[in-house]
Amino acid sequence: MAKITLVDDDENIVTSVSLALESHGHVVKAYYDGAAGLAALENDPPDVAILDVKMPRMDGMEVLRRLRRSSDTPVIILTSKDEEIDEILGFNLGADDYIHKPFSQRLLIERVKAVLRRAGRGEADDAAGPALESARPLKRGKLTLDPARHDSLWDGKPVKLTVTEFLLLQSLAQRPGFVKSRDNLMDAAYEDQVYVDDRTIDSHIKRMRKKFREVDPDFDAIETLYGVGYRYRES
Repeated sequence: MAKITLVDDDENIVTSVSLALESHGHVVKAYYDGAAGLAALENDPPDVAILDVKMPRMDGMEVLRRLRRSSDTPVIILTSKDEEIDEILGFNLGADDYIHKPFSQRLLIERVKAVLRRAGRGEADDAAGPALESARPLKRGKLTLDPARHDSLWDGKPVKLTVTEFLLLQSLAQRPGFVKSRDNLMDAAYEDQVYVDDRTIDSHIKRMRKKFREVDPDFDAIETLYGVGYRYRES
């Protein structure tokens, strides 16, 4: 079904997670430290990467930070339940999802399935009409989004977005001037009733703006309406 790279220094977690994923048809490659994991992710990009936070040689956050310089591979972060700062930092660095330890194998499988679907690599959807519609290129002012290729352009210049960032921007740009609450955006970017809090959406938007401002310092197409949500302003 999918190529998955798992990076975690806990042999018990690597064994149990690998078995669970392989039982659903996925091909898993496992690495036990961040440096080896990063090299593998860069040399042989998977469909999904699963990274632990605390690892020898290089922690998961540093792996993610370096990976995002050149890749939009979907990333799920594994973090301890009391390490809220890891979640915030992870989303700021471009993680697509996170799972608290300890976690059930069933939850992990569902999160992987959701990330694959959001990346367009999951199971086919019976609703072919809407799927085809959402796959058509979208142009709004200087912005061009091509869901089929996962391409994002601003004034003709490429902007590399993660899967979640792309879906959030697509949701906003589909209806310029229309305000979308954080709940609306959660529904657009996270399927299968995966719960995320408001700060998760805010972190994605903040990182997305930063990426566009690296291309255009005057970028202001994503507006914040405090206490309400966000909207896309077509210039």
